[in-house]
Amino acid sequence: MKAIVYDRYGPADVLRLADMDRPEPGDDEVLVRVHAAGVDYGVWHLMTGLPLPVRAAFGLRAPRNPVLGRDVAGTVEALGANVTKFRVGDEVFGTCGGSFAEYACVPAARCVPKPANLTLEQAAAVPVSGLTALHSLRDAVRTGDKVLVIGAGGGVGTFAVQLAKAYGASVTGVCSTGKVDLVRSIGADDVVDYTQTDFADGTRHWDLIVDTGGMRRLSHLRRALAPRGRLILVGGEGGGRWLGGMDRGLRAILLSPFVSQRLGGVISVERGEDIEELRTLIEAGKLAPVVDRTFPLADAAQAIRYLEEGRARGKVVITI
Repeated sequence: MKAIVYDRYGPADVLRLADMDRPEPGDDEVLVRVHAAGVDYGVWHLMTGLPLPVRAAFGLRAPRNPVLGRDVAGTVEALGANVTKFRVGDEVFGTCGGSFAEYACVPAARCVPKPANLTLEQAAAVPVSGLTALHSLRDAVRTGDKVLVIGAGGGVGTFAVQLAKAYGASVTGVCSTGKVDLVRSIGADDVVDYTQTDFADGTRHWDLIVDTGGMRRLSHLRRALAPRGRLILVGGEGGGRWLGGMDRGLRAILLSPFVSQRLGGVISVERGEDIEELRTLIEAGKLAPVVDRTFPLADAAQAIRYLEEGRARGKVVITI
């Protein structure tokens, strides 16, 4: 099979298209013929090995898994010995290690039937970013809350806006000028163009702020937060080689017990039941992936460079 592989950490130049043996599924896995794979910042972290603590889990000197990719959508080609909930030919989506390839072994526990109202390319945009948004909002939003989503036009942000609306909140999205119309189109009640307006100018306050973009200071974010509001930090690219933005989340956790506001981050564990919840919301018309561009497998490095530029409207997807 063809696959995008890398044998050292670094920029997108370390990626190459290679021939390799088709994998065999383990007892609790399904072999999926991959039709599409999503691109997200988690893939960037695995590719670069940054922040450096990432390497403790995925390989100190070089990546243990030479095939990149996490989001996956495709058709079941073969079943592991213990798998009974799928049949060969089923269209599925989920998460795995190594989806930038013509075939991938996907844990059956992290794989569910594709939403009937999505193409496989659209389904591939959902799992990682959709789960991150779900885990950020599901237990934090109350009906009637005023929610601010920073980075509302990005991969996680587009899901966060729609989920907050589905949970009964009034939503304001923060994005750049080129994404204002997109954020309005997915249901935001109001949109702030951060290149023109500072959302933390003290004139407005939100019950919940979900920051999916950048490294804004905690003090800046707290100015826009209601006295008993909740702040959830998602990611934090650009924070240095060692902590990569995790230091901001640690500071939020340490500060939270001493202020009236609740400050923290999100840990998104990939579980099949949560992917199933996303599927239910999608089929009910309450959630839809936003796909900006698709790239062929051979252009995976170009797809990641496009993501790095920060201009992507929603998700970037690789098609096989």
